[in-house]
Amino acid sequence: MSKEMLSALDALESEKGVKKEVVIEALEAALVSAYKRNYGQAQNVEVEFDQRKGDIHVYAVKEVTDEVFDSRLEVSLKEALAINEAYEVGDDIRFEVTPKDFGRIAAQTAKQVIMQRVREAERSIIYDQYIKYENEIMQGVVERRDSRYIYVNLGKIEAILSKSDQMPNEHYEPHDRIKVYVTKVENTPKGPQVYVSRTHPDLVKRLFEQEVPEIYDGTVEIVSIAREAGDRTKMAVRSHDANVDSVGTCVGPRGQRVQAIVNELSGENMDIIEWVDDPAEYIANALNPAQVVDVTFDPENDKAVTVIVPDYQLSLAIGKRGQNARLAAKLTGYKIDIKSETEADELANTASTTEAAPAEEAASAAEPETAPATDDAPTVPDDAADLND
Repeated sequence: MSKEMLSALDALESEKGVKKEVVIEALEAALVSAYKRNYGQAQNVEVEFDQRKGDIHVYAVKEVTDEVFDSRLEVSLKEALAINEAYEVGDDIRFEVTPKDFGRIAAQTAKQVIMQRVREAERSIIYDQYIKYENEIMQGVVERRDSRYIYVNLGKIEAILSKSDQMPNEHYEPHDRIKVYVTKVENTPKGPQVYVSRTHPDLVKRLFEQEVPEIYDGTVEIVSIAREAGDRTKMAVRSHDANVDSVGTCVGPRGQRVQAIVNELSGENMDIIEWVDDPAEYIANALNPAQVVDVTFDPENDKAVTVIVPDYQLSLAIGKRGQNARLAAKLTGYKIDIKSETEADELANTASTTEAAPAEEAASAAEPETAPATDDAPTVPDDAADLND
């Protein structure tokens, strides 16, 4: 058994990358438990594995005392001096207590420990391999599904695709090849667990990085993405090179680049807009394809704006079920209130009328009061006129 043990340890270290010392330490701890379980609860047992010969020895450690109360844990000073005259009270002495049939127990325990270490090593290797793909795209094959998840084979592990991460307009069948975004990799007690998504906004970002070299090398930057998976995505981009058109680069010749991503996402619409420093212009771009007449910022809330559009563009600006306005708000980070020109004019007229009425009242109140003219007004006597003469 000793030769087989040493061979197994060497193979485990060379093939699985598990250090021999780590396995031996675990093996010794497991053998202590095995000894206590089969030969009594001795708290002072130590197991030593001879790495050169592969032999296993069990020792009982006893303390030297003047008076022995528990022979399993203590040894008298007289017995200790008979072994070696240098022993003193308080010293520990190791006595070998290896049972004759302990080899069988040791072999079973060693097998269990080695198998456990092999599983742990394999789990660690898989975890180290897939943690590198966190926040990246991987291609997998749909394996199976249950009431909660779809399981996607990524090679050495099955990833979990939850219902919230599934596209509402897609139906996944076994053996389907799909691209997924790795959202999280966990090292659980049952082994590594990989979570993937088809609805995450960064899936769109990674797809554009794969399809558009200018995005991958940093010439064109994706500033913001707002997505309603399976239906529509708005993406703001800007160019760090004056000679490169950010929107045109993402669209590609005859729309080939963006069309490849639309096909990958089962027909999801893509609105690519240019990011600019001016917030008003950026918000107007975000409401594309609608035309914007004016953007007014709320003086009381710097993250709220009112956008005015032509009457015939109102429904286009708001979008189906408010989607265009909702995505524009997510993309820009502003609360957007959309009004038609007619509605804006009516509100302006109402506001001016409301302001004018108090002004007229205030003007009337400010006029000085004059004494009314009456027949009782005093007259100058004739005598007074004569005096003036």
